[in-house]
Amino acid sequence: MQPASGGDDSPPGGESGPASAWDAETLVSRVTAILHGRGERMTGPRRAVLASLAGVRGHRSAEDVVSAVADGAPGVHRASVYRALDALVEIGVVQHVHLGHGATAYHLVDALGPHLHLQCHDCGAVLDVPASLLGGVARRLRREHGFDLDAGHVALSGTCDRCRT
Repeated sequence: MQPASGGDDSPPGGESGPASAWDAETLVSRVTAILHGRGERMTGPRRAVLASLAGVRGHRSAEDVVSAVADGAPGVHRASVYRALDALVEIGVVQHVHLGHGATAYHLVDALGPHLHLQCHDCGAVLDVPASLLGGVARRLRREHGFDLDAGHVALSGTCDRCRT
């Protein structure tokens, strides 16, 4: 699947990314195949949520997704949007991350899979970084404490370069 911006990354389950906007039809087709492979189906709300995420770069709040879906598919109830987001996260097509003060953001997963997020506590900017960045920490936590780290679920807080200078 090609991003609308002309890059050569792939999305969900290896098909889309927060840094690129994706062709919605191609994305829906890919995700439909993933769902069918799991014995599930592509519903109207899932299609609408994917279309809303495909056309944007970066991270969107659940309310942003609800609003975008309401604009493009006014018959889809907000509860259905939340269920669709949960289902797409469950199959690995969408990643969610808890940003400062509990806000949750969503984005399509790129070909490399889920990644980590850094959030500047001054300006609120969110930076994407490779999951491997904390690989050593995750291995040590597992070995020494029997703890499996899920660092992609929350943003690490700090100060970005722009705010620090």
